[in-house]
Amino acid sequence: MLTFELNGQRYNKKAHATALAQKLDGRSLGSIEFKRGNISAVMLSLGYPYINGYKPRSNFQAMLVTEVEAQLSADVALQESVQAAVLRPALSMTAENVQDIWVPAPRVPVPKVSRSKPSTGLREERPEYTPRFIARQRDYLAQEARNRSLGCAGELFVADLEARRLHAAGQKTLSERVEHVAATQGDGLGYDVLSFEDDGRERLIEVKTTSFGQLTPFFVSSNELARSEHDADRYQLYRIFEFRANPRVFRLLGPINTHCVLDAVSYLARLAG
Repeated sequence: MLTFELNGQRYNKKAHATALAQKLDGRSLGSIEFKRGNISAVMLSLGYPYINGYKPRSNFQAMLVTEVEAQLSADVALQESVQAAVLRPALSMTAENVQDIWVPAPRVPVPKVSRSKPSTGLREERPEYTPRFIARQRDYLAQEARNRSLGCAGELFVADLEARRLHAAGQKTLSERVEHVAATQGDGLGYDVLSFEDDGRERLIEVKTTSFGQLTPFFVSSNELARSEHDADRYQLYRIFEFRANPRVFRLLGPINTHCVLDAVSYLARLAG
């Protein structure tokens, strides 16, 4: 199904789930949907996008990771489809209806691997970070994050969005001062777009763009994190998701680490001496 989705082909989730339920005696459609949510969480942990509509659910078993890895490794068509999706250049676009693109920021638990029998409850707890030694052939989400065309298109989308917001609020002068600073001044400021509140106060916007689902993880730099803490009252992170098909945005206000669990994925190492 993910291959169909990435290639823009139509498919029927319900029909697929119904056919699967017939092969699994005693399994309800609800239990299949729940398990697909577990699979979505595993997909993200392996650097893959997940099928739209199957919200990632934590507390998956380690054996599920092994099985999903095996299925992904054998599915060459899926690998090629994901690779093409994350590398595809993005075209600049503007929102047709500004009000329709805003959604509330999601609040979800952190994926957790269970090495014991699965719980019968659905309560999901936020765990302490522990290393997870999961082999990845490719981290497609990291590749998408490095797609400069996509990142720039998302930043321009937000700059246009902000200018239109201010203009609609009667702040024409402020709308003309919205600046795509990542392009005009360069990287390193810790944010991408300089905008303004209706009263003239600065709004520092970091833009994170994905073509995939709302719960796709994103990467932040130490500089962006520091800026969000230093200018907490002015800093906002705009997360754009499903950018190519149906772009929508949610906002995270202030320090990034108050909204997100941060996992260190790399360090800059200097020789000690």
